[in-house]
Formats: sequence, structure tokens, C-alpha cells
Amino acid sequence: MLDRFLSMRVFSQAAALGSLSAAGRSLHMSPAMATKHLDALEARLGIKLLRRTTRQLTLTDAGSQYLESCRRILQEVDEAESEVLAQRNEAVGQLRMNVPLSFGVRFIAPLLPEFNRLYPHVEVELGLSDAKQDLLREGWDLAIRIGHLADSSLKARRLGDCELLVCGSPDYLSRYGRPRRAAEISDHHCLSYTLSPMQGEGYWCFGRQGEVRVAVKSSLKANNGDALLAAALGGQGLIYQPDFIVGQALADGTLEAITLDIPTVDVGGLHVLSPPDRRPPAKVRAMIDFLQQALKDR
Repeated sequence: MLDRFLSMRVFSQAAALGSLSAAGRSLHMSPAMATKHLDALEARLGIKLLRRTTRQLTLTDAGSQYLESCRRILQEVDEAESEVLAQRNEAVGQLRMNVPLSFGVRFIAPLLPEFNRLYPHVEVELGLSDAKQDLLREGWDLAIRIGHLADSSLKARRLGDCELLVCGSPDYLSRYGRPRRAAEISDHHCLSYTLSPMQGEGYWCFGRQGEVRVAVKSSLKANNGDALLAAALGGQGLIYQPDFIVGQALADGTLEAITLDIPTVDVGGLHVLSPPDRRPPAKVRAMIDFLQQALKDR
């Protein structure tokens, strides 16, 4: 089946140039192929658009009316393609980015003013959620994920490292003691993150592969790391969270890291994911490059 838009271009060019051969040459096709396109267009419409003789082409009344519509439609198609091509080469348009809540608030949101200064024609929609999101089905342009990546068609670029730490406040540790072995965690009040498979129902996992399970008593469970951080700072119990959540508290001394006889779980790195486009839009490439440099600097 011949391309309808190309047939419309042949008709439009033939009307403008007065010749099917000239129309074919302008579109890099043979006169015979140009004739096939016009024949197919007239057959589809069931009406003659051009009166053809050996010397000239003239428009029928229907052809004159159809020509106006053709030119308008082809112009809109060309404009639509130009807009898409511009987005391939220039960072413009809406960029939807899905990010874990605590990480997004701490590290991504503060970077966006600088990104806006660099790319003022990109409108960022920042989705903050710790729940799993389907990047392709839900229409996200980018997603930041922490952990080991499952096999998928998505493109991934590593942004940095991430480490789990067990911490407690000085007040809590003075009252309940500092555990030295992973098994001693069972004797403490624990603040558990419900979205992590490493902190399942009634246990915390240790060892780089999570091979050691330790039974715990959770005085608080939450699906957000900042809620657990607030409880830990208040002396309610031990927290087992990534360094990007507890880092500032460790730096100012309001939390203390605990070293155990078994290492914490290797949660993998920090990655930015994007759809498997061979050549993604400029807005996507711009944000990925920006994040990689900005987070490296931090």
C-alpha cells in the first residue's frame, strides 16, 4: 500500500509544477512511481483530481478543493515533525522524572534551580515516591533507582554509590548499649522500613548478599525513611537506612554509626533509568548529563 502522505505530496507538487514527471523529480522518484501515487490517491477518493493530457495537467473542481486541504495537512505534518526534531536537538518541553522521596527532597530538588537556569525551556515534573513505578507504562521520561537493577530494556547510567548503615542516637545508645554483633540487634528497639526486602516482617538482613537474617522487635514501622530518621533522632530505636538519609545526622553527631561483626547488605548503586530510545530527546540527555556531574561533585 502506497504512503498516503507521499501520494498527497505528489499531487500537490504535480499541481504546482504542472507535470507528474517534474513532481516525481522533486520527490526523487520516477515518473512511473509518481503516476502510481496519483492513481492510488484518486482511486482511494473515487474521484478525478487532475485532467491529464500529453501536454498539461489541470485541476478538476474537486482537485482544487482537495489541493487546499492537502497543503494545509502537509504543512501541519511538516510542522509537527519539525517540533519533534527540535526536541531531539534542543532541550525543550516537559520532562517527567520519578525519584525516591527522601533522596529526591535532599539531593534532586535542590539541583533543579540550576538545571532551570541552564535549560529554561524544559518544564520538570518531579514525582516523589518510594513505591515502585513502571517507567514506560506510566509515561516517565526518567527515573532514579537505588539498588541492584533487574534485567530490562531500560537504559541505565550509574550516578553513584549507596551504603546501608545501622545507627542510633547518643541518648538511645547510652540507655540501651551499643550492639557489637548482628545477633545483638534482636535485643534492641528497631525502626523498620516496610518497603525494603532487607527489613521484612520481623527480621533485618545482614551480609553483603543479605544471607543472614536477624529477628528484630520493631517499635516503629514506616514506608518512608525520613519518618524513621525522626524517630531515631528522638531516641526511639535503631535505624537501618542508606547513607544519604542518615549522613547529615552522622556529620552533626545526632546519630552514631554502629559497626557490627557482619557487614550490612550491599544495596547496589544509584542509577538513572530512561526508555530504550536509540536517540533520546535532548531534554532527557541534558538531565542525565546534568545529574551525573552534579551528584559527582556532591
